Amino acid sequence: MITIKKYKYTVNAAVLALTMVMGNSCKKDLLTPSPTTSIIDSKAFDTPARILSQVNGLYSGVKSGQFYGGRYVIYNEIRGEEFIVNKPNGVTGLDTWNQNVNSNTNEVVNLWSAGYTAINRVNVFLVGLNANLSKVDAATANQYIGEAEFLRALSYFALVQTYAKPYVFDGGASPGLPLRLLAETDLTGAGKNDLARSTVAQVYTQILKDLDDAETKLPATQATATGATRAFKNTAIALKARVYLAQANYAKVLTETAKLISTTAPYQSPTGGSKLESSIVTVFNGSYTGAEGLLFLPFSTSDAPGTQNQLAYYFTSSPGNGEYYLNTAGIYANVALSGAASTDARKGFITKVGTVNYLTKYKTPSPFTDYVPVLRYSEVLLNAAEAYARTGDLANASALLNAVRHRSDPAFTFDPADIGSQANLISTILTERRIELLGEGFRLTDLFRTGQALPAKSGPQGSSPAVAVTASNYIWPISGVELQTNKLMQPNP
Repeated sequence: MITIKKYKYTVNAAVLALTMVMGNSCKKDLLTPSPTTSIIDSKAFDTPARILSQVNGLYSGVKSGQFYGGRYVIYNEIRGEEFIVNKPNGVTGLDTWNQNVNSNTNEVVNLWSAGYTAINRVNVFLVGLNANLSKVDAATANQYIGEAEFLRALSYFALVQTYAKPYVFDGGASPGLPLRLLAETDLTGAGKNDLARSTVAQVYTQILKDLDDAETKLPATQATATGATRAFKNTAIALKARVYLAQANYAKVLTETAKLISTTAPYQSPTGGSKLESSIVTVFNGSYTGAEGLLFLPFSTSDAPGTQNQLAYYFTSSPGNGEYYLNTAGIYANVALSGAASTDARKGFITKVGTVNYLTKYKTPSPFTDYVPVLRYSEVLLNAAEAYARTGDLANASALLNAVRHRSDPAFTFDPADIGSQANLISTILTERRIELLGEGFRLTDLFRTGQALPAKSGPQGSSPAVAVTASNYIWPISGVELQTNKLMQPNP
């Protein structure tokens, strides 16, 4: 395990639970007093098995229920217009749904802390591994470095999209995040807590740098034993395409997705085995690890994200708690999901209970261990389709759009008016994203990158006003704990 000695200090959210790199690392109360120095215990990297445990710990950090294991996905959905609050409860995101958080709201503080804790796990791991490269073979070391860099990029991308203005607003000139790239193992902070914000563009540059390097180091195919639960080369490439899409750098989106999509149907990856499943129902079986998965975060009954963090708890009435149901004025109104004559397989992910409809992509009962989809091949196809459409290649855009739609509804034909012009085709692709990726954490970030206001929504339990792109609550405020403990940190303007 990693040994951390404790002492008294004001906890910084960026280094909270600093170096608990392994799932079985020492658990100490970081808010209580004691001695003065801290070290990384070299025994944590003493054998290949222990090093692998450290790598597993990196994934554990990212799949925290307060981060990608639940809450990050949920917040991105309920800040959009697709869901209506059913059980108003501050613990389960009412302030987020209402667009009414502040710097000290639990979700703001906890997501920031979970994200930076995951990042620091990576930083500590890279120091430890580089000091012990002789303990594993070169190929394995490279793979582990690639996985660490990928997870750091994923974490920074989630945070910069939550707490900073979208890149497309000003080319990334706005204040971004503190770029913490050094291992924090000294709980006094020793002056390291104070770090100014880099710009959004600088954060994106670091994200892409990590992903470029990860691509060169990760294995070419999924590991047989772990499948989609561990990153491989295609995972890094797919995330790069997502990042470039957020920058509206459509040429780069096409450069990356060309590595993953064959030039003719059936569209699938020339290397690495990535492709659509023949049935989308297969993908949401609770523990999917197959070829459509570029990354799914796994859970088990002994490793659950926590009841009030999990997707099934929020979005289903049974076995969940029915916290949020589908908005009849949102994408549910699309005939693919609600039309009586629709034969779209994705309609099967919606269940009516009484007078309202719940999303049932996630359906594993308590302790709610559905694997969380982070990257799927259908997203890659839609990212490429949009990039083709925005750069004027309507033929390729339409072909990839149809590949996604026809997987779920083989007989469907788009109205020529919906795909006959560039503007209409882009709109149709964006609509298809809302149908295909519903409940997977994309709605808010798609609104951000396309420069749209956050729509108003209302139901019997309350209403939430629209939020203009210029409003102070369009993005989340910086964590109050970070503002208190980082003297160089500035709040969002």
